[in-house]
Amino acid sequence: MFKGSLVALITPFRDGAVDETAFQEHVAWQIGQGTHGLVPIGTTGECPALEDKEQQRLISLCVEVAGGRVPVIPGTGFNSTTHTIHATKAAKKAGANAALVVCPYYNKPTQEGLYQHFKAVHDAADLPVVIYNIPGRSAVDMSNATMARLAKLPNIVGVKDATNDLARPLRMRREIEGDFALLSGEDATAVAYLAQGGDGVISVTANVAPRLCSEMHEAWQRGDVKTVREINERLIPLHDALFAETSPAPVKYAASLLGRCSPEVRLPLWHTTPETQERVRGAMRGAGLIN
Repeated sequence: MFKGSLVALITPFRDGAVDETAFQEHVAWQIGQGTHGLVPIGTTGECPALEDKEQQRLISLCVEVAGGRVPVIPGTGFNSTTHTIHATKAAKKAGANAALVVCPYYNKPTQEGLYQHFKAVHDAADLPVVIYNIPGRSAVDMSNATMARLAKLPNIVGVKDATNDLARPLRMRREIEGDFALLSGEDATAVAYLAQGGDGVISVTANVAPRLCSEMHEAWQRGDVKTVREINERLIPLHDALFAETSPAPVKYAASLLGRCSPEVRLPLWHTTPETQERVRGAMRGAGLIN
């Protein structure tokens, strides 16, 4: 269902408010550069720092620009099941193609709790759901067995796998029947994830290198491993630099170098240090994105 280079969209701010013009221009640029899918208001979009009305507005703005050309998969997950259902229903009403739902953070539910949470969202919202498994932020790791159980539900359609366990996609391919999208959540290991049975990536780096990211995945799909390796080697210093501090502060700084937005983030995130800024500038120059 979903494959290739999907972008975990940043949320531009200006003087504390969402910069709607910059956001829509960024979405249009992504589509023009060949990005295969749009993921607004996820971790990279600073979802925890956004008000519900801001989140709903951003989904609508993204859907408006996308115009059906590429799928829109907003983040709608919270550690409250009721809140998650409400947000997922709102995403459907706004015209989203699916929802990215994170494993509930802080609560640390059991595997049965995870199953029941996602089943409740599935049953209530009537929208395809991509599970977001990111134990480093949520403090809980969905097992392959739980994921395989959820995948039997018709509207549980894939996973954004940010475990950085490169054996997982191969094992999930063996354990999960049918068409289930395996999307990496880690730019630096996305190619290795593809080699182990993955379908694509939800990428932070694509915010600033969308053309290179989309071309790399298209090369993979046609079996051009040489081009994949060349692009991947070109991008790896940038992947690393964009996580030198808590994301999305470095990638917003990188986007500011391209004139796409201000580097502003919302508290409790903070702007990047001069050392990280220099590292990001160097990686952007190395990738041929700035002079």
